[in-house]
Amino acid sequence: MFSKFLSLEPERRNAILNAALREFASKGFDDASTNVIAKESGISKPLMFHYVNNKKDFFLFLYDYCLDILNREYFDQIDVHEKDIFERLRQTCLLKIQVLQKYPWIFNFVKVAVLTDSQAVKDNLEKRRKMVEASSFERFYGDIDTSCFKSELDVDKAKQLIFWAVGGYAGEILEQLKSTDVPEFDFEKIRTGFDGYLNELRKAYYQ
Repeated sequence: MFSKFLSLEPERRNAILNAALREFASKGFDDASTNVIAKESGISKPLMFHYVNNKKDFFLFLYDYCLDILNREYFDQIDVHEKDIFERLRQTCLLKIQVLQKYPWIFNFVKVAVLTDSQAVKDNLEKRRKMVEASSFERFYGDIDTSCFKSELDVDKAKQLIFWAVGGYAGEILEQLKSTDVPEFDFEKIRTGFDGYLNELRKAYYQ
């Protein structure tokens, strides 16, 4: 159904994709405007529908397409054999930043799609939701090795504090990635800064 869209040159395809992700993520399915998506993509609305058929089909296609991207470029890239909490967080956060450099609204869109109450797409998405695990938290952080934590710590509380600290720092970077005013990111600089914070956290929580 979307062979015309998928056959587009990557630059135009990603322009349409990111414009749609932003509009749907910001406003939800019902209130999202295909006029805005076309305008932000730099193409006419009739031409956009030549590629994507209609709003509902495009939304459902985007959900499937985004899950495929996330599986290939995020979930499948995480080394689940790494049991150190800081190394696992380092992996997931840096991978997330790399994905968002290409698709700034992808995680927001998937969240909106999963939680939508829109009757137009809710039933269709229900079948798709069963393919996604309810909790990625348990999937990626449930088997962490806690033997390195300081003996006097409440490990569960310590882990939660670490998640909050790292999540807060990573969240600031991710929000900046969504800003149209931010120039191309220096990924090496981000990684170096991130490692510095992780090393300080290791000193605080590890023996």
